[in-house]
Amino acid sequence: MRRRHFIALLGGALGNSVVWTLGARAQQHGKKYLIGFIAHQYETMYDAFFAGLRELGYIEGQNITIERRYAKGHPERFKVFAKEMVKLNADVIVTITTPAVLAIKSVTTTIPIVIPNAIDAVGAGLVASLDHPGGNVTGGTLLQAELSLKRLELLKEMVPGLSRAALLWNAGNPAYVRAWSQSQGAAQTLAVALQRYEVRGPTDFQAVFATMAQQRPDALVVLEDALTIQHRKEIIDFALTTKLPSSFFGKEAVEAGGLMSYGASWPSTFRGGAATVDKILKGAKPSDLPVEQPTKFELAINSKTAKALGLKVPTSLLATADEVIE
Repeated sequence: MRRRHFIALLGGALGNSVVWTLGARAQQHGKKYLIGFIAHQYETMYDAFFAGLRELGYIEGQNITIERRYAKGHPERFKVFAKEMVKLNADVIVTITTPAVLAIKSVTTTIPIVIPNAIDAVGAGLVASLDHPGGNVTGGTLLQAELSLKRLELLKEMVPGLSRAALLWNAGNPAYVRAWSQSQGAAQTLAVALQRYEVRGPTDFQAVFATMAQQRPDALVVLEDALTIQHRKEIIDFALTTKLPSSFFGKEAVEAGGLMSYGASWPSTFRGGAATVDKILKGAKPSDLPVEQPTKFELAINSKTAKALGLKVPTSLLATADEVIE
């Protein structure tokens, strides 16, 4: 073969390869994904998820469309939203509440579901195991049940003589069954009597507050989920009015006036959800993606609230706190 003819063939082959590569890239770049986002209501903490998507190159209106649905106190809408997402043929559905995941799972076993902040993914039946989810659900877990003892220890350190604590939780959320039992065990270990106060919907809070005001526990522990976060201001206002020291999971509650919190960072959790969505859109299967677990936990204290409650924040807590809000 003549050298000139060989070079021409080689050049043609390389040219075709370059054209194919550029075409493939253009096709990939031109792909527009549809992401469903289902929640009880909009919360500013969710902005970290959308910011995480942008940082990964997903720009709304360009290469992604986000269909947002908010139940606004009507969890029965979750199944309606799920059916809508199936009809829209969403590439992935993101939700931040266990009841919504269960509703979506009931209508699709193929569309990937991401829950960045699962409370008890295994216990609630969302995944087979954290390492091997095994279905169409993955995401991240908050380890709220596992932190029960530590949270109560910190609260007891803050409130001298703590002997009776109220536990406020959403009993309609199946993810909290183990968190309640773990909290009971933690309370027994620390010789604290734990009183349970259950809510299942928006109309339950006032009756629970009235009962709690009559029974006068020494402190209030809140198991946070979409429902209790939705009514966070009411809970904090009640705690402040009745001079009740309060403990939460996320520091956002402390910024809003709660006394203290200990848990994983909500923004980090939701950014992690964006990273999981990215992996799925690039071809990973939810069944093969381990449920991410937090490795860093934050202690936040509101010193202004402590002062209003007549509490002196121990030096040991001030020294270890990640954030002290004045």
